[in-house]
Parts: sequence; C-alpha cells; structure tokens
Amino acid sequence: AFIYDVLHHIEDRATYLRSLAGYLKPGGRILLTVPANPWMWSAHDTAHHHHRRYTLDSLKAVATKAGLKVHLISHFNSLLFPVAAVARLIGKAIGKRTSDDQMPSAPVNAILTRIFGLETHLVGRVPLPVGVSIVAILS
Repeated sequence: AFIYDVLHHIEDRATYLRSLAGYLKPGGRILLTVPANPWMWSAHDTAHHHHRRYTLDSLKAVATKAGLKVHLISHFNSLLFPVAAVARLIGKAIGKRTSDDQMPSAPVNAILTRIFGLETHLVGRVPLPVGVSIVAILS
C-alpha cells in the first residue's frame, strides 16, 4: 500500500494504520510519507488541514502503537531542506499567515524537480539526517 502525505491528515493514526495493515496480503508492506519537523509548522500546514508534522521517533511510535514493524524510516527531501527551513524561519519571523502554494516559474520548478530527484538513489541506502519529509516502510 502506498500512503503518500495522508497520515498527517488523520486524527486517529494508529487505528487507521492498523486497519490498513489488515488489507495487506501476506508479506505486504505499507510505504508512507509524512511531513517532518514539528518546528516547521506554518500557515501551509494549517491551510492544508494537517494535524501534525513528525519526527522519526514520533512516526515510529505511532507505527508501534498500531502493531506494525518498521523496516525503514528515513528523512528525505534533504537537499532542499536548507531552502525550506530558511523560508519557514523567515515566515515565522515576519508572522506570515498565508500558505506557500504558489507554483514557481517553470525554470525554477524544473531546477527544484531535478534537485529533488537527485535523492532517489540515496533514500534507504544512506542515512539522511534531515529532510523536509519522512519516508517509512511498515508491515
């Protein structure tokens, strides 16, 4: 099962994960992603009805509470983390109250897409100590 950027929208996460695990075939796994770093909470999270952002430990805890085994857990979107962190810190400093959903220009978006894609061969192979998001594989 693939659960991309969903879990942080759900109030009772452990029940949801336990229920989802019940649909897995024997040996099946859940691949999920969530936003990382509670300190990065911003108007973006509020506008998109997020309930929380995660740390590695808090995601492990909810998986364990759901009775699931964690096979992999890692940060990702690490290369863009410095840019996102600075943007969030500046937003907090100036009291920004609006979401940052505006699509960048096509050339900027192409550059960001390439930078994001550079990590595809690192996740799960190399520990990524920071990132905008977290990925986990559970069963």
